[in-house]
Amino acid sequence: MDAREFLGRVVTVQIDRPLGSRHPGHGFVYLLNYGYVPGVLSPDGEELDAYVLGVFEPLAAFEGKCIAVVHRTNEDDDKLVLASEGRAYSDEQIRALTEFQERFHTSVIIR
Repeated sequence: MDAREFLGRVVTVQIDRPLGSRHPGHGFVYLLNYGYVPGVLSPDGEELDAYVLGVFEPLAAFEGKCIAVVHRTNEDDDKLVLASEGRAYSDEQIRALTEFQERFHTSVIIR
């Protein structure tokens, strides 16, 4: 599935890496709630991942608008960027908020 199809749509995600948790393999701390769209596979064969912006407590699930896609150019693993309805973020803000994980990858932000 092409992650760009979600742009502008309301999406529900399950959070498997809540704010403040550690990545099990790499050890970095998730500075955002991070999850996946159940039942939607991305080209890497895993469920489509998503960053949740603007919520400052750990979550189990989230429903919000897809405002952007972080498209990794060095691998087949795009990430949705979700926010509460009415919240806006610039590309620079998205870069800064996702840097804790995206610094390890080459990517572009698609709107």
